[in-house]
Amino acid sequence: MELPILRRVAWLAAAAALLTIPGITPAGAADDWQKVGDDARGGVSGIAFEGRTADGAGVRALAVHDNKQTGQRRLSRITHRAGSDDVSPITWDGAEPVDLEAVEAIPEMPGEYLALASRGIVYRLKVTGSTATVVDYSPLPAIGEGADFESFALVARGGHLAALWADRGAGADRPATLYAAPLTFASWGQPQFGSVTRRTYRATYPTDDTTRHISDISVTASGRILFSSAADAGDDGPFDSAVSDAGRVTLSAAGGVRVRLNRTPVVLGTFPQHKVEAVECLPGSPRALLGTDDENLGGYVRTARFCGA
Repeated sequence: MELPILRRVAWLAAAAALLTIPGITPAGAADDWQKVGDDARGGVSGIAFEGRTADGAGVRALAVHDNKQTGQRRLSRITHRAGSDDVSPITWDGAEPVDLEAVEAIPEMPGEYLALASRGIVYRLKVTGSTATVVDYSPLPAIGEGADFESFALVARGGHLAALWADRGAGADRPATLYAAPLTFASWGQPQFGSVTRRTYRATYPTDDTTRHISDISVTASGRILFSSAADAGDDGPFDSAVSDAGRVTLSAAGGVRVRLNRTPVVLGTFPQHKVEAVECLPGSPRALLGTDDENLGGYVRTARFCGA
């Protein structure tokens, strides 16, 4: 889908102007991104750290794909190294989701993950080798009319667990809504959510009328909340996106969740021509692993130094 020429010129001018602001890191050269998918079926809609390679030089991660048709791939394993990536399929065993948009490792439960579909269904998975088995699934609480979810993150403190997720929002007229709630699991494995709090959020970049204000969430070890935001003009682009320092989350000794969003988000990096839909802070590292769903142009991954204290 081509933009009218005046709109395209305005978009490029706005992106160039933003990159002159001190403290904002541009995406860098095109070869910083490494391709992991060739078309719309191989885009990275969400990503979760799985472990490091045996030599410590690479990262293994699970990536979800927003495919909707029966039999299409829902989950892959990406082994990311500087200069190369290996992608292998994961077999989905159980109720087949439609439009997966996020995935997160469950703290202190090796091999277990929560994956989120856009309409608000959370799937608990057990990944063994090249198979992901559905343990159980549950709807998110407080789903609003027309909500479209692209993001999910977990926070663990003092034996307690909390979840953050967001309706992505759309353009100037519809900000994102961030939700947070304590999370536990029933004895049979089903995710169970406690009292929900809400905050609204507007991205400061990009500001296109197609902007999805929150396309993914990650939380640093110190509790900083990172959001990715993305503009999507159609299956052939152009795309634009950014990662921002948006606030902080804390858990009380009793497991209560408190979220504070910054009055003005701090843009950490911008990524013209890519639609970042996956942000994952890597344990023990200041780096985040980023993934894109660039629709017909495929999927890409790279790292960026966003997750320090």
